[in-house]
Amino acid sequence: MNASMNSLGFDKPPAETRVVVAMSGGVDSAVTAAMLADEGYDVIGITLQLYDHGQTTVRPGTCCAGEDIHDARRVADHIGIPHYVLNYESRFREGVIEVFADSYARGETPIPCVCCNQTVKFHDLLEMAMDIGADTLATGHYVRRAPGLEGPELFMAADPSRDQSYFLFATTRPQLDLLRFPLGAIKKTSTRGLARKFRLPVSAKPDSQDICFVPDGNYGAVVEKLRPGAARPGDIVHVDGSVLGCHHGVIHYTVGQRKGLGIGGMKGSDGMPLYVVGIDPKMARVIVGPLAALKRYCLRVREVNWLGPGSHIPPEGTKVAVKLRSAQSPVVATLYSREDDAEVVLETPQAGVAPGQACVFYDGERMLGGGWIVHEESAAVAA
Repeated sequence: MNASMNSLGFDKPPAETRVVVAMSGGVDSAVTAAMLADEGYDVIGITLQLYDHGQTTVRPGTCCAGEDIHDARRVADHIGIPHYVLNYESRFREGVIEVFADSYARGETPIPCVCCNQTVKFHDLLEMAMDIGADTLATGHYVRRAPGLEGPELFMAADPSRDQSYFLFATTRPQLDLLRFPLGAIKKTSTRGLARKFRLPVSAKPDSQDICFVPDGNYGAVVEKLRPGAARPGDIVHVDGSVLGCHHGVIHYTVGQRKGLGIGGMKGSDGMPLYVVGIDPKMARVIVGPLAALKRYCLRVREVNWLGPGSHIPPEGTKVAVKLRSAQSPVVATLYSREDDAEVVLETPQAGVAPGQACVFYDGERMLGGGWIVHEESAAVAA
């Protein structure tokens, strides 16, 4: 970094650098705001009210609910920065909740946190931050941003157990120019230590873990309320064509699921467990089979966001590592461009490749982008 640059990469004193911090009410964003205020930046805290928080006001494990808004305000008052609450309920419902419901109704397994980053936080909030003269929007995400030959690049967090790069695959190059992630280079234990150092009122608050707008973790109930037709009953069918039972809606199943299938612990003819290997929402069928039927060598991804070298995926293909779920370790693959989509050819077959999840590309620790796994008619049922 140039010696004249401040810690956020701007060629001016911190006091002349306006930073909007997205404050969710949790410890990570609180520490982000406190760190930057302590360095002398012109910090403004903004909290988004994203949904009707009546049912979740005091429920632990969420974000952007009533108690969280109160906590964010308490932190802002404690560190002496202005704080504003913006009502984005209608935008959140349109861009995240409705998309979530539609995805489940299609037999997919969506990731609403990615959609929230993609639409509300890194689009609407970022635009608003620029409108009030901010130089940057800072968040409490655990991911590293570093300058590169073609612009800013994203890397996995220094703390592998907290890395959130998978959830930020849709971040665009123009957005990266304006975003900062101060916690990406430190460990979560250090964040807690800083919270205690700054005497933040949320220093002992548990981390959010649930989908914020699902009050009790029952995704199916939320989808059924929004899309009643998605809960119609149907057959649970083995890949050999035999009907093993019935279900009460494909929205209660996901590819790779083993437990809670509703077939009484039934196993395959070889005595091995059965898994959900496919979902057919049109016919209201849940297709089950052995582990071998789950494994895929190839998959397609849509809405690809490329942050790697050049403006597009190399036409001849490129070797990458991919994560097919957030908690999965990266696996080796070759990535090919296919018109508006991309094809991923895995070096070793992987089980539980679920439509609606993200396939995120890496080169070592550098995140190269990603896309949404597409539903394919690969789990055929014997006639």
